[in-house]
Amino acid sequence: MNGFFIFVGCALLALMVPVLYRIAVGPTTIDRIVAVNVIGTKTAVLLIVIGTVFDRDQNQVAMFVDFALAYALLNFIGSLAAARYFHRLQDRGKVPEGIDADIIEAEDR
Repeated sequence: MNGFFIFVGCALLALMVPVLYRIAVGPTTIDRIVAVNVIGTKTAVLLIVIGTVFDRDQNQVAMFVDFALAYALLNFIGSLAAARYFHRLQDRGKVPEGIDADIIEAEDR
């Protein structure tokens, strides 16, 4: 059974590689923020998988689940903070490079 979870963990790590490309090359800032959010979500799942591989006792798995929940919550709050920051920049008319102001205005309608 541990072999299956190790395979799942390696598959999750392999699926993070294309997302790293999107972070580095992403044409817009929003693409980069979404890519970081995707990696954060996969990391939370990976923490739970690691907890099941090291299932020495039930408390050990519960500790990994707690870490995963805390990490996912921080990831979500970080995404909200970034979205709010860019929305406020757009309201002030100071949209940074890489964000198309016309697209943002069309989404607000």
